Amino acid sequence: MLMTNIPQDEKTSLLDAIDSPEDLRSLDLEDLEKLALEIREEIISTVSKTGGHLAPCLGVVELTLALHYVFQTPKDKLVWDVGHQCYAHKLITGRRDKFHTLRQYKGISGFPKRSESEYDVVETGHSSTSISYSLGMATAKEIRKDDGKVIAIIGDGSMTAGLAFEGLNHAGDLDKDLIVILNDNEMSISPNVGAMSSFLSRKLTSKSIRRLKDHVEERLKSLSSVGENILHVLRKSEESLKGFFTPGMYFEALKFEYIGPIPGHELDDLIETLQNVRDYSHGPVLIHVLTTKGKGYEPAETNPGDYHGVGPFEIATGKPVSTSGPVSYTSVFGKTVCTLAESDKRVAAITAAMPAGTGLVDFSKQFPDRFFDVGIAEQHAVTFAAGLAMEGMRPVVTVYSTFMQRALDQIIHDVCLPDLPVTFALDRGGVVGDDGPTHHGVFDLSFLRFIPNLTVMAPKDENELQHMLYTSINDDGPCAIRYPRGSGENIVMDNEFKTLPIGSGELLREGKDVLLLPIGNRVYPALEAAAGLAKLGIDAAVINPRFIKPLDNELIGKWARICGRMVTVEDNVKKGGFGSAVLQMLHELHLILPVRILGYGNKFIDQAPQKMLWKNAGIDAAGIIKGALEVMKK
Repeated sequence: MLMTNIPQDEKTSLLDAIDSPEDLRSLDLEDLEKLALEIREEIISTVSKTGGHLAPCLGVVELTLALHYVFQTPKDKLVWDVGHQCYAHKLITGRRDKFHTLRQYKGISGFPKRSESEYDVVETGHSSTSISYSLGMATAKEIRKDDGKVIAIIGDGSMTAGLAFEGLNHAGDLDKDLIVILNDNEMSISPNVGAMSSFLSRKLTSKSIRRLKDHVEERLKSLSSVGENILHVLRKSEESLKGFFTPGMYFEALKFEYIGPIPGHELDDLIETLQNVRDYSHGPVLIHVLTTKGKGYEPAETNPGDYHGVGPFEIATGKPVSTSGPVSYTSVFGKTVCTLAESDKRVAAITAAMPAGTGLVDFSKQFPDRFFDVGIAEQHAVTFAAGLAMEGMRPVVTVYSTFMQRALDQIIHDVCLPDLPVTFALDRGGVVGDDGPTHHGVFDLSFLRFIPNLTVMAPKDENELQHMLYTSINDDGPCAIRYPRGSGENIVMDNEFKTLPIGSGELLREGKDVLLLPIGNRVYPALEAAAGLAKLGIDAAVINPRFIKPLDNELIGKWARICGRMVTVEDNVKKGGFGSAVLQMLHELHLILPVRILGYGNKFIDQAPQKMLWKNAGIDAAGIIKGALEVMKK
């Protein structure tokens, strides 16, 4: 499957000798091409065991080598957008020996991480930030008289976000010395046009051509109005030629010098272009590079979407390592929203470039006129949904919890202020495991519960998820449902949907000594903990609140009085979260009793398997038992 021609006895010999980009710069072109093959083998071999972002990383191997070869990193700064294409970058910046720990507990991150290396400029797992970051750095360098270069590497998908356009617009206005690499792995260009485009891009940036151009311009300017007219015609001709073969006119309208498209897997083309830009360009420059997602691994090249982010897989076949288990929350959501859309023509689904990740592929096929992928534009997704709701639709905005953070203002101002019936389906609520701090969805309970008019709920299992979705679709106001990554509880699903009374919890177990109050995916561990406490002679009551906002004051208040002690449990940060809401409720009910809040502390949570993170935070069954014993002492 791997396209390589390296003899077996020579494999990895070059990569083993690369400890920094300085070692890279001593290689010739032939060795660089060989190194690219070795890096691909290493990435495929490692990701097949650890899981990770495969196709994006395979697509930028040559680009990564060329950037480090031409620029004096780390003095020159490489800012990777999103960061999930940084594996080759990590392999050649001193982390080769640790690469087998990729995305593992206490191993190296799957994203750039400043604490790992001076070559990792920013910690980024969310898209479209690179241009703004880089413009700030370039501006600071100019102020400090630092001649180092700043290079942003951004994918065509990330260009769909408003933040990227805002950065481009400001960069063109400031006219700073900034280089933007547009890594385009979607555009298809015929060989003839691509070759001509590449020829123009490289030759028009060469030293001799630039000098000739400057000289001709000076001479024509000296010829008064006649020279100016000729110069105007020549400039228009050049722009027309470039605009005919490339999309450069758009970027040049933003005052960027546009270069490209150039082939992203031809090291000689890449190196020559980058060297010319490094030595002879001034002001903002955009280099348009065409790459192939999944390059060098046939399954990933054929189906790059399926290999964007993967779990462990068999290299020979590309098939995932089989893992049997209950159906995932994401799958249940996808099936439920399709069923709802069949009977309710008002239901529409919106996602931000994640139809597969959010379980909406079937919906997109069954209801194409009611499915909307807005690209990486969470803010637009929310306000677009508000517009749909204003005209009688019942839109469901399906976004990972960590990415919904980007649209907080739109949730508040555009949906909740006018009290519109929009459903927010927050997938990956809670810790997500190996993707680490940029992707953990541990803040949503805190940033959602303070918003007026918004109902917030979390299911204890996959069956309750379908009922909550049905409830939200039939509610007249905005609702948010947060549910975790991974498998459900493998319970029997109800055949018919039912409406859950807003703000109504359920008593799962009576008790008199301590009240366990878990939310969402912590309910079943709390039931397990209650059984363990019973063996210790402690009678624990368990309530599934179902709703974070509004809370069931009557039910919770009643059993708080009976038990006299309480433990709250959440897969969320403690500050401002579910436990805080309960404390506020107790205060309003004039109830004073010992309460132990279990959740995550005020720090970012590193990568590790979910079960390990739950254990470390004390929100698994054993941790809940410990919390109950502590509160029993008070």
